[in-house]
Amino acid sequence: MSSPSGSSAPRSSAPSLARATASRFAKIALGHIAREYPNKLDHVMAGDADARTPRDLHPIFFGSFDWHSCVHGYWLLATLLRIRPDMAEAETIIALFDDAFTAAKVGVEVDYLARPESRGFERPYGWAWDLMLQAELMRHEDRPWATRHAPLARAFVARFQDFLPKADYPVRAGVHTNTAFALVLASEYADMTGDAAFRALLTTKAMIWYGQDAACQAWEPSGDDFLSPALIEAEAMRRLIPKDTFEVWFVRFLPDLARKQPATLFTPARVSDRTDGKIAHLDGLNLSRAWCWRTLAGALPELDPARQHAANAAMAHLGAAVPHIAGDYMGEHWLATFALLALTNG
Repeated sequence: MSSPSGSSAPRSSAPSLARATASRFAKIALGHIAREYPNKLDHVMAGDADARTPRDLHPIFFGSFDWHSCVHGYWLLATLLRIRPDMAEAETIIALFDDAFTAAKVGVEVDYLARPESRGFERPYGWAWDLMLQAELMRHEDRPWATRHAPLARAFVARFQDFLPKADYPVRAGVHTNTAFALVLASEYADMTGDAAFRALLTTKAMIWYGQDAACQAWEPSGDDFLSPALIEAEAMRRLIPKDTFEVWFVRFLPDLARKQPATLFTPARVSDRTDGKIAHLDGLNLSRAWCWRTLAGALPELDPARQHAANAAMAHLGAAVPHIAGDYMGEHWLATFALLALTNG
């Protein structure tokens, strides 16, 4: 199924990525994806019996400091395996996935969601990343991973279908609760599976939440943002609504890009302490801005001066963040994922 904006449909060919870069990212992810501790659980307990280890609760996604980072660590490795099957780490990744994606282990992850206490588990960030992972696993048509993981993805689709109709207001924070980011990743799954009804739900909600937005002031960054509330909203609309509708909306939403305003969107965030998990989020902000600037630049007319400004901003944000994706575990357990998004989109 093609996206109205022509950007989020399943890719017919792999994006380019240097083998050395792919290998570096793979080594980083393999170093944490099965590392159980330290671990930050999103786990509501109903009694003493619920005091269990991360690996016991989540036999697949127990590493990478937290559940959602482990999910997108698998997405990172699956994507690298597809676009660089010649990298040295390929066989290690295949063995890891063969061990992780079994019916029994997926069943435990699905059963965890059925607990009454798990109603709000990872909403919406982890939900969306699991769907993004499923979309990528489906591209590995010669492997059984997507078929085995599918019950978990279907469970998260059902959660979106239940939640979105009653979510009257968007969440515009620059962190995990951001609803535009969830729409972006969920749309990848909708397009990959050809689920027109699910995509229509995402599009309808995007228009309800963001369709009337105009003259965005971009009051960002906040001190622990890893998403730009302004740019990720624009990326969600670019992906979900028809191209001509998006062009009208985007000019209204950010009318002064040709004058590089709002200036804050063009200025990489400073990261004062990369050992502080929240402050380290700002490296992720720079990477996710780079990703959005690249995709948005591609949606602008060639003669629009804002197009070159957007492309330049993407490069500036990449330069500020890519050197820091490893070195301290507070960033190392997740930043390579956002670097890959920035380098392979747009």
